[in-house]
Amino acid sequence: MQIRPLHDRIIVKRVEKVRQTASGIVIPDSAAEKPEQGEVLAVGPGKRLPDGTLLPMQVQVGDLVLFGKYGGQTVKLDDQEYLVLREEDVFGVVEDASQSGRKAA
Repeated sequence: MQIRPLHDRIIVKRVEKVRQTASGIVIPDSAAEKPEQGEVLAVGPGKRLPDGTLLPMQVQVGDLVLFGKYGGQTVKLDDQEYLVLREEDVFGVVEDASQSGRKAA
């Protein structure tokens, strides 16, 4: 089943980080915080402005985005959890330094 978001909404799947300390202790799911990064799976057409023009989305499918810990609405489909966010709830897109042409510091 696929989700087609409406307006300026995006569908994100949270990216899970390794839940293990440097000394090798595994952190249980109940103690771990929800990740604040996710991969964009679907993007709506954009936001409709008061004058009727459509403001296109700045995020694209496949982008890795940062968002607030408690932002968006969690939905569950086919035993998978997804997050529905408005584009304005996204803080930024994580870019790989090698892809952007800039040198990593």
